[in-house]
Amino acid sequence: MKRLLILASLAASAVLPSAAHAQAIPAAVVAVVDLEKVTSECTACKGAQTALMSQVNGLKSRQQALATPLQTEGKAIQAQVDALNGKEPDAALQARVRAFQTKQQQAEQELATQQQQIQRNQQYVQKQIADKLGPIYSQVMQRRGANIMVEIGNTLASGATLDVTNDVLTALNTALPSVATTAPAAAAPARTTQPQGR
Repeated sequence: MKRLLILASLAASAVLPSAAHAQAIPAAVVAVVDLEKVTSECTACKGAQTALMSQVNGLKSRQQALATPLQTEGKAIQAQVDALNGKEPDAALQARVRAFQTKQQQAEQELATQQQQIQRNQQYVQKQIADKLGPIYSQVMQRRGANIMVEIGNTLASGATLDVTNDVLTALNTALPSVATTAPAAAAPARTTQPQGR
C-alpha cells in the first residue's frame, strides 16, 4: 500500500510541472469593422461598381436588341402556322422556323456568355479587394493593439471606440486606388491526346 502511494505521488509530481508550463491566453482586444461600408465607399470599389453596372446595363440593352426582332419574327411565323389550320407547313415555312430557332439559340448563347463574363468580372473585383484587405486587417489590428477583428454585422453590440472601419477604409484607398473590372480570359480546358491505334 505504501509503495502504491509513492508511485501515485511520483506520477502526480511528473504531471504538475508540464501544467505549469502552459501559457495563459491573453485577454481579447477586439476591433470591429463595417465591411459593407468599406466595400461600398472605397474609391476603387465605387469605380468598380460603376463599371460593373455599365456592363450589366450593356447586357440588358443587348438583350432587348436581340429580343425585339425575334419577337417580331416569332409572331409572324406563328401567324403563318395558325393560318394553316392544322395543315402541314410547306418546306419554306419549315426552313423559316429552323432559321428562327437557330437565331434564338445563338441569341441565348450570346447573352449567357456575356452574363458569365459579368459574373467573372464581379468575382475578379471581389478577389482584388479581398487580397488587399487581408494584410490591411493585420496592419490595423497591430496599430490599434487588437488581437481579434470581427465584422460589425456579426456582433450584437459594440462600443464606438472599437470601430476601426475608417482605418481600414483609409488603408484600402491607399493600397488599392483602382481595380481591373474585366477578368482575365478563362484558362482553356487542357486537351488530352488519345493514343492512336495502328
